[in-house]
Amino acid sequence: MTTVATPDNAPLRSWLPGFFVLAAIWGSSFLFIKLGVTEMHPLYVALGRVATGALTLLVVLAVLRDRLPRDSRLWLHTTVFAALGVALPFTLFGYGEQRVSSVLAGIWNATTPLIVLPLAVLVFRTERMTLRRGVGLAIGFVGVLVVLGVWRGLGGVELTGQLMCFGASACYGVAIPYQKRFIAGGTESGVALSAAQLLMATLQLAVVAPLVAGAPPAPTGLSAKAVAGVLALGALGTGLAFVINMRNIRLAGASAASTVTYVIPVFAVLIGVVALREHLAWYQPVGAAIVLAGVAVSQGLLGRRRRRAAGEPAPQVVRAA
Repeated sequence: MTTVATPDNAPLRSWLPGFFVLAAIWGSSFLFIKLGVTEMHPLYVALGRVATGALTLLVVLAVLRDRLPRDSRLWLHTTVFAALGVALPFTLFGYGEQRVSSVLAGIWNATTPLIVLPLAVLVFRTERMTLRRGVGLAIGFVGVLVVLGVWRGLGGVELTGQLMCFGASACYGVAIPYQKRFIAGGTESGVALSAAQLLMATLQLAVVAPLVAGAPPAPTGLSAKAVAGVLALGALGTGLAFVINMRNIRLAGASAASTVTYVIPVFAVLIGVVALREHLAWYQPVGAAIVLAGVAVSQGLLGRRRRRAAGEPAPQVVRAA
């Protein structure tokens, strides 16, 4: 997890393989969600995911001889973040994928940086608005309209599913700047903070799921495919993926690591089309490309080295579903 190379001179071979592995894991998460919600209520898919992810990170903590946070105030903020940034978006993506393809869900996840920025500027005051960022947001908004296919008219089950996926991204948009302001400034390791967040999300979903969805399904009544999907979603997409992401940040820097956002939809589309034989309308990938162009402009990834030399902070790294 540590390296003697700095983010500016770390060789590509030291972090690029992990970068693509992370993109593939997060891109495949939408496939795993789809496998889970075909037989389980979205709340129980989310519960199985966070519980498995929490267990995975607790094992990592034990291996690293690290420990969970001790500050009670930090645990309070962690509880809020767990609800907004873990339990709710994971559940919304599950509800959304009952109505739309995993491919579309992956595309909507790419809108997260566009939601993070205005909330960070207007609500949490952790960023400032510039002309470049405003132009990027405008481009991204056009891309959202194209993905929705607004000229076709809005309505129906598919629109509801798309709005749920967009709502999940909006949850990340609130949670990421909240985490930056109230959680990220401490001395605790990233693995410890994430383990704490997943533990709190597990407790929250363990209370809410039976109240909303009734009794949990009997494991014997589930197919091996659905169970494997949820376990992979938790252990890989929620547990191991965080460890890889932290390694990428340490080796390549936050700015380079954040560009994984651009590769995730590619893997989500490829996996959805190949594994589930899902189909896309022509305007959906076009809209996704416009969204990602807006993200690139708003995050200042074009000409990044010149701005970093001038002292501009690197863009925030966003999490994926």
